Amino acid sequence: MSDLRLERIPEGAITATPGFEAASVACGIRSTGAPDLALVFSRRPCVGAALFTTNAFKAAPVLYDRAVLARNANAFHGVVINAGCANACTGAQGLRDSQATAAAAGAALGVSGESILVMSTGVIGVHLPMDKVLSGVKQAASSLDPGIEAGHATARAIMTTDTRPKESAVRVLTPGAAYTIAGMAKGAGMIHPNMATMLCVLTTDARLTPDVAHAALTQATEVSLNAVTVDGDMSTNDTVLLLANGQADVPLMDAASGSRYAAFVEGLMAVATDLAKELARDGEGATRLVEVTVRGARSRAEAKQAAKSVANSLLVKTAIYGQDANWGRIACAVGYSGIEVDPERVNIWLGDLELFRLGAPYDVNEARASEILAQKEIAITVDLGAGDAQATVWTCDLSHGYVDINAHYRT
Repeated sequence: MSDLRLERIPEGAITATPGFEAASVACGIRSTGAPDLALVFSRRPCVGAALFTTNAFKAAPVLYDRAVLARNANAFHGVVINAGCANACTGAQGLRDSQATAAAAGAALGVSGESILVMSTGVIGVHLPMDKVLSGVKQAASSLDPGIEAGHATARAIMTTDTRPKESAVRVLTPGAAYTIAGMAKGAGMIHPNMATMLCVLTTDARLTPDVAHAALTQATEVSLNAVTVDGDMSTNDTVLLLANGQADVPLMDAASGSRYAAFVEGLMAVATDLAKELARDGEGATRLVEVTVRGARSRAEAKQAAKSVANSLLVKTAIYGQDANWGRIACAVGYSGIEVDPERVNIWLGDLELFRLGAPYDVNEARASEILAQKEIAITVDLGAGDAQATVWTCDLSHGYVDINAHYRT
């Protein structure tokens, strides 16, 4: 859109969106004493939309949030997020604990408990220490702050094996309308989403109907948060949530079409893509961010399928870690991706270096390959020569660090 401007908000935090406040506390879920409970809140009711994991073993917070959203998507005030315990595979007690967390937050904030959503992350199969959670909820409710630092602290509180918080915010400027979109996410392992990725909260002061919010979130997620993979494992807790408080002085968006809708989706995509790339960059034990683009496909779905096959290949990931331009592993991953491929029409690049042309090895400049693989961001491009569609997926390399982290996750 020629009349659209996206202004990045430096040090963007979830509280960059006007009307949103945040708080984080250490309530004792983590044995380290680090902050482990976060609250994001808008005093003005929000339209809500969310996408969730498609894992059959859905965590209690996912089941609770889905049910609440199905009843009413027009009157949300916020979300409570805890780290250190996933509240997944915890049966009826887990669902009661999610409901009790929301009810306690609502009571402390003077709003309906059903206007508060919940998210959890951490170890699967362990019940929440509810005495600590409920105490933490009250403490967080009394320490809400609209400041940027409060937003940053909240993004840190929801981390598990993450080494750094993931945050982004933009100001969307169009003729006659200006509003903010901000987001935070957590996740470094068990990342292979389908509908969402780990935990992500997005806020905006734009005015949206529930249908428009859901359509925009679905469209933006498909090319961003749903296009990142670290290890091929889909979490039980994956949730991406959009809260729109409508505080900006802009017209209501009530149709998932037209220039105003396109501008909102572009802004939402910008924030969600930033977060997706940071999730991949901070993959457990990662040393490289890897961007895999498959083009020349018959459809975007096939391009994405092939790109994910390359991105999830353990052999490709370890070759990147070892700085080995072993393009045969890339070709192999495309070949078993499940889409129809004609090897004699395929080309493969590492950065700007051509490795494979029309089904035959190309004269690889190994010195240039080593230079590319020494960089912190690696681009792999595959052209299938079958059509005009393309897709991009973000992943990371696989190092000894990933095994070390996950071999001792509970200890």
